[in-house]
Amino acid sequence: MINYQPFLQLLHNNPDYADSLSDWLTQLPPQIAAGLSEKRHGDLPRWKSVLSTLPDWPVDHYALDQPAIKISGNPLTEQQQAEFKHQLMRLHPWRKGPFDLFDTYIDTEWHSDWKWDRLKNHIEPLSGRKVLDIGCGSGYHCWRMRGAGAELVIGIDPTPLFIVQFFALQKYIQDHHVTVLPMGIEHLPEKLRFFDTVFSMGVLYHRRSPFDHLIELRDCLVSGGELILETLVIDGDEGQVLVPEGRYARMGNVWFLPSIPTLELWLKKVGFKDVQVIDVTDTSTEEQRSTDWMTFHSLAEFLDPERSDKTIEGYPGPKRAIVSAKAP
Repeated sequence: MINYQPFLQLLHNNPDYADSLSDWLTQLPPQIAAGLSEKRHGDLPRWKSVLSTLPDWPVDHYALDQPAIKISGNPLTEQQQAEFKHQLMRLHPWRKGPFDLFDTYIDTEWHSDWKWDRLKNHIEPLSGRKVLDIGCGSGYHCWRMRGAGAELVIGIDPTPLFIVQFFALQKYIQDHHVTVLPMGIEHLPEKLRFFDTVFSMGVLYHRRSPFDHLIELRDCLVSGGELILETLVIDGDEGQVLVPEGRYARMGNVWFLPSIPTLELWLKKVGFKDVQVIDVTDTSTEEQRSTDWMTFHSLAEFLDPERSDKTIEGYPGPKRAIVSAKAP
């Protein structure tokens, strides 16, 4: 069941949250309803039916600080295991993870744990912080942020399937300091200035205006708060940017791929301070690939079959940079 009431009640009951988010709290219920409108999303009733039929098994333990988010309980019979896996498979495709739910291992398209490992030791400690994760998918990194000690984690993603996948885990974890809301960053109040840490990973290159996105990120943060930004980049000097004429790695909504010096300049241009490059890694077909839980085409089909360092369109292959920066 998709139930935001415990999360909303938590915000209302905390004076600091309620005061800082008073305007947004009045907007949230209709925003959630719009984001989960069955008129707009024809498959949503089917996905919700899967959620409603997941078994009410007791949980002995869950772990949010391991590569696979793990939930465990009493041992299952072979038939229970098979039925549970079949139900979860009905929420295909699973893109960000992995997860281990009652010994059913969800091998997602992305090894999202690899990205977390690249950044976790290079950011401000999350203990006690209020965190926003933009474009969070099913919430894998949200759980990792909570596992790292974050006080409150709010993920946002407009894709209803990912919301249902998040609540498949929340059904068993029941930690309402973590949620995923069905919306994009454009639905957040302007100049919110509430979060101590904001993550934007795999979003910037999908925005028609990178500067508008960076300003939105800046305005979500308290003064001195930390931005963790991950995006596709190219090799090159300051000022160099790739604007794909058509698709990039078969993605139709890729607008700007800056060089790292250009990305640093963009961040400074909108007021960010102390810009640091945490990591630069070529995306491999081991990190992003088709699996039993995501059977569609993946990175291997998006690269030139003769040259893995080129996309199918002939552009430089995907290289991702993670940078941190402080809000003014």
